[in-house]
Amino acid sequence: MTLLLPDATGALRPYEPRTEPLALTTGAPFTSRTVYSAAHVVADPFADVSPDSPAAVDWDATLAFRRHLWSHGLGVAEAMDTAQRGMGLDWAGAAELIRRSAAEAKAVGGRVACGVGTDQLTAGATLAEVRAAYEEQLALVEASGARSILMASRALAAAATGPEDYLHVYGHLLRQSAEPVILHWLGPMFDPALDGYWGSSDLDAATDTFLEVIAAHPDKVEGIKVSLLDAGREIDIRRRLPRGVRCYTGDDFNYPELIAGDEQGFSHALLGIFDPLGPLAAEAVRVLDTGNVTGFRELLDPTVELSRHLFQTPTRFYKTGVVFLAWLAGHQSHFTMVGGLQSARSLPHFARAYELADGLGLFPDPKLAEERMKNLLSLYGVNQ
Repeated sequence: MTLLLPDATGALRPYEPRTEPLALTTGAPFTSRTVYSAAHVVADPFADVSPDSPAAVDWDATLAFRRHLWSHGLGVAEAMDTAQRGMGLDWAGAAELIRRSAAEAKAVGGRVACGVGTDQLTAGATLAEVRAAYEEQLALVEASGARSILMASRALAAAATGPEDYLHVYGHLLRQSAEPVILHWLGPMFDPALDGYWGSSDLDAATDTFLEVIAAHPDKVEGIKVSLLDAGREIDIRRRLPRGVRCYTGDDFNYPELIAGDEQGFSHALLGIFDPLGPLAAEAVRVLDTGNVTGFRELLDPTVELSRHLFQTPTRFYKTGVVFLAWLAGHQSHFTMVGGLQSARSLPHFARAYELADGLGLFPDPKLAEERMKNLLSLYGVNQ
C-alpha cells in the first residue's frame, strides 16, 4: 500500500510503508550509562475541557507508557518539559503525576526522577516567593521517594537581577535538600522565558555562575542536565564538573556523540527524544555496555534526523510530535493532548515524522501506524 504524503511544499508524493518493525526486546539493566526518558502525559480525550482548562489526564494510559519505558531498562524523568509542564500541565496536575508515577515506580522497581519548579506562581513573584515555591515542590518530590530535578524557573528568571540571586536561591535549596539533586539548565529555544538564565545572556558568564553553584555544593548535586543544543558547550561544562557530579545530556540534536563520549569522559542521558526512541535507545545503550562504541553509533546515529525534525523551531512544540508518534505506535488510542497542543504542528510535519519513524522501524505494528496515518490524512482532506 502506497501512501500519499504531503511534503513541505504541500505537494503529495508516494511513500511505501515498512512492513516489519525492528526486533527489539527487553534486556538486562544498563551498566555503563544512566539513561532517563522524559515521558509525555496522555490526555483524557473524552473530557469536556478547553485549552485553558486544567489538564485532564488519562492516568491509566499515562502510567502504562511509563511501565513500557521501565520494561526496557530506561528511567523516567517525570513531570518535565516533555510532560507539557507549564504548557498545558499546571502544578496541581504535575503534583498528581509525580505522586502516581513515583508510586508506580516503587511497585515495578523502576527508576524515576521528578521535576521541581515554581509553576504554581503567577507573574510578579518575589525572590522569597520563588524560593518558597521551590521548597513546596521539593518537599513533595522528596516525600514521594523520587530523586529531585531542580528545573529552571520562569519566575526566577523574571525576578532575578543578576547572578547573585541565582547563587542565593539555588544555594538555599541545595543546603536543605535531603538527597543530592539533578540541576537542569533549559535553554531559551525550549522556553523563551528562560533567556538570560543564571543572570546573563552571555553563555560564558552564565556557565561560570552555573558551575559556581555546583562547586559550592558538590555533595548535594548528583548531576546536571544541559539542554542547550550545543555539543561543544556541554562537553566544556562536563570537563569542568567536580569529581562525582554526572552530566546528563539533554541535547536532542547531538546525543549519540555526547553519550558515546571521548577519552576525557562521556554524558549520561535525560532526553525527550528517548520517549519515542525508548526501545531502540535501550538496545543501543546495551551495545555500548559491551564496549562496542561503533555498534552503538550505528544504531543511534540514524535516529538524529527524526529528532532534529521533531525539535525543529519552534523547539518548544516538540511534544506534539512525541505524542503523535506514541499514538501511531499504539501506546495510546487517540491523538489528543492537554492544552490542545495537537494543533501545534502542521500536516507536512506529521507526514515527515511518520516517514522517518517508520523508516527506523519504530512502530511495533507498522500496519496500525499506517492505518492511523491514513485516518489523519483523511481528516485533512488527503484522499488515498
